[in-house]
Amino acid sequence: MSRKLKLAGACLNQTPIDWENNLLNIKSAIDEAKSEGVDILCLPELCITGYGCEDLFLSEWLHESALDKLKEIVLLTTDIAVTVGLPVRIDGKNHNTTAFIADGEIKGIYAKQKLANDGVHYEPRWFTPWPSGKTETFKIDGEAIPFGHITLAHKGIEIGFEICEDAWQPDRPCEHLNTKVDLILNPSASHFAFGKSTFREELVIKSSHQFDCVYLYANLLGNESGRMIYDGDVLIGQKGRLIGRNHRLWFHDYRLLTVEVDFDNDTSSENIKPHYSDRKEEFAHAAGLALFDYCRKSRSKGFVLSLSGGADSSTIAALVSFAIRTALDQLGKAELERKFGFELTGDTAKEITQQLLTTAYQATKNSSEATFTSAKNLAESIGATFYNWTIDDGVNHYQSTIEGAIGRKLTWEQDDITLQNIQARSRVPIIWMLANLENKLLLATSNRSEGDVGYATMDGDTSGSISPIAGVDKHFILQWLKYAEKELGFSGLKEVNALTPTAELRPEDHHQTDEDDLMPYEVLMKIEREAILKGKSPKQVYEALKGEYTSEYLKNWIRKFYQLWTRNQWKRERFAPSFHFDDFNIDPRSWYRFPILSGGYREELSNI
Repeated sequence: MSRKLKLAGACLNQTPIDWENNLLNIKSAIDEAKSEGVDILCLPELCITGYGCEDLFLSEWLHESALDKLKEIVLLTTDIAVTVGLPVRIDGKNHNTTAFIADGEIKGIYAKQKLANDGVHYEPRWFTPWPSGKTETFKIDGEAIPFGHITLAHKGIEIGFEICEDAWQPDRPCEHLNTKVDLILNPSASHFAFGKSTFREELVIKSSHQFDCVYLYANLLGNESGRMIYDGDVLIGQKGRLIGRNHRLWFHDYRLLTVEVDFDNDTSSENIKPHYSDRKEEFAHAAGLALFDYCRKSRSKGFVLSLSGGADSSTIAALVSFAIRTALDQLGKAELERKFGFELTGDTAKEITQQLLTTAYQATKNSSEATFTSAKNLAESIGATFYNWTIDDGVNHYQSTIEGAIGRKLTWEQDDITLQNIQARSRVPIIWMLANLENKLLLATSNRSEGDVGYATMDGDTSGSISPIAGVDKHFILQWLKYAEKELGFSGLKEVNALTPTAELRPEDHHQTDEDDLMPYEVLMKIEREAILKGKSPKQVYEALKGEYTSEYLKNWIRKFYQLWTRNQWKRERFAPSFHFDDFNIDPRSWYRFPILSGGYREELSNI
């Protein structure tokens, strides 16, 4: 028997318990695979329910519904084999599994052994790991199905399985098989992070070499459930070389990658799509896709943004514009309208941006002509609707009311933070009002560096439905803005790239800048990575960085970082949901948990 088979992996843009969407994507991928003569198709981890169901996985009904949907998928598999992910409940325990279906029959179900329990993953809360080497049967409608640590024979080849984390940890399931396998299928839900695709690619190549086989990896795609982004990697390796790689971070519902594989002669075809060049390019595509999916899946009419003319809000405006023009380029207007569920009045990206993105410059007497010009020019260049108004009347009302109550005038010398915060907070009711009027998402503008040290006004610039850039540091944002102007064609960023970052909350003669208030953003970023990502003490951070900066400056910056970090955990608990971009973040909901009340590193800071 010839052992030439056409293999395919498909990335799918799924949504938790959106059964209609999820099954349609699965069916569409199967239909396209059939039309291309595919023999075996690998679909992502938990793609029937969605990976991000969280505590819904603890509900018995969810597993029953997933099995019902699996039965529907079985009917689609005439003349093709498909592996599809779903949760399965056995003896009161939940298991993360993938079912291998061929020619209308469930041939076996593999159960995940290594559960992800670090960073953004909490799988042991919902699932029980399957024991290595154990197999049993699981009955579906009275039919006994092989279940557990299985291998299966199909069309003359032996097939093994791993599910995502199985391949990332030592003592892998495929190291304990009783038979030599020709093909390993790995359905995955591996979240996006800068540069992570390179590690996945290396994993697939090394795995295909280690197990002397073909290794097929298929990931989820898009912003599945709010915070995590999936880049849709489909990778195929054969005995130590890459033979298949698809486009990543595309705006489609699904994408198929096929390769014809000769299991006897190692002369398979190659189908390798280009990579993104660096993290700045990745950021544009990942953030754009995340915003696009969040908008359509929340059934919103677009976005509202308080556009200050500064770096953070300008970054978000550019990302929304990039998302719209990329989606229009990849999908076309008719498909955009189907996804959004409403009519788009324009035809070009700029016209559609006018409908989907509403911006407002909210000035005070401390605002400058430079930031107004920056905001106005950027909005006009991308086509966003632009309003501008002043909020001084509101600020004055609040100030005079409290002055009357306490019996004294507020002064910058005595009441600096209070006078800054009331300006930021006075912008919020009216911008929320605009978002309500237009049924759009309000975009919060805080970045990760500000989140580290609480350099943000709670119920001010932190207010919003989502916080798109809270997962990246300000040093990176400033670099990305220059990249976006030069490489992505955002000429309207010229003015913002010429400005020094400032909150513009103090009077002009105070010459306020962010870095004077805090520390150089590059230093803040380096301290953050040592302290939060690497978990180092203040003294250890000092030892790691002391060769780069003057000793006393560095010590003062480290003290300020840790003091502000501990003082502002309550703010981080209240930030709007943010996207995960880097190899870490400070969102206590998804990555880094820290006590709201603590000793504030007093002893540790005394040791530097």
